[in-house]
Amino acid sequence: MRKEKKATALLKILCYSKGYEGKTMNYKNTIRGIFKDRPNRFIAHVQIGDQLETVHVKNTGRCRELLVPEAEVILEKSDNPARKTKYDLISVNKEGRWINMDSQAPNKAAEEWVAAGNLFPEKVTVRREKTYGNSRFDLYVESGKRKAFIEVKGVTLEENNIVRFPDAPTERGIKHLCELMHAAADGYEAYLLLVIQMKGVRYFEPNRETHPEFGETLKAAADAGVHILAYDCVVTEDSMKICDPIPVRL
Repeated sequence: MRKEKKATALLKILCYSKGYEGKTMNYKNTIRGIFKDRPNRFIAHVQIGDQLETVHVKNTGRCRELLVPEAEVILEKSDNPARKTKYDLISVNKEGRWINMDSQAPNKAAEEWVAAGNLFPEKVTVRREKTYGNSRFDLYVESGKRKAFIEVKGVTLEENNIVRFPDAPTERGIKHLCELMHAAADGYEAYLLLVIQMKGVRYFEPNRETHPEFGETLKAAADAGVHILAYDCVVTEDSMKICDPIPVRL
């Protein structure tokens, strides 16, 4: 209880005072551990006290710069007794900064953030997984005045306080950008919302070294009227909340 109150107070100081509303995405039954290794994309070995546990990794990306041996991690204990793994790995401490690496967290946080009125001033209806063309976008937002598609991407790759996406080539990401351009051409509002799963970064840029085509397509999408937005998050041991906009450099 004391930890939850402390996290809530921190979020109020950093976000609520700046006018950002919406619920905080919370985790239950969290515990610290020490990362040891990752045999495959889906599981990792984590030391919890004197016990070595096999845990589920809630991010199938590479995350090589995060999941390094002896890194401190946060786990959430599952309440499903039938599961093969007791814990989900949700966050990692990188050089004193907590980074949320739960791939499901950005969509949940974005839905709450948009529904709370942080993107559009009027009351809106938010729907998940709306199909347009050959893609299914994360969010569809509608009001009496507008109709908008929003694709959400979580960003965990950081170096020298600069964040980049993607951390591996993503043909799916390019497909989504192309469909957003088509939606914009058809009169919809189109957004790529980059949820930076950490605080204290300087700016976002596409990872052209890893996937040059994504960077080129991102620039083309912006030129075609797709809004490219990046927001950082306050990350605590048991929560994540979208907070401040950060610059996007294309």
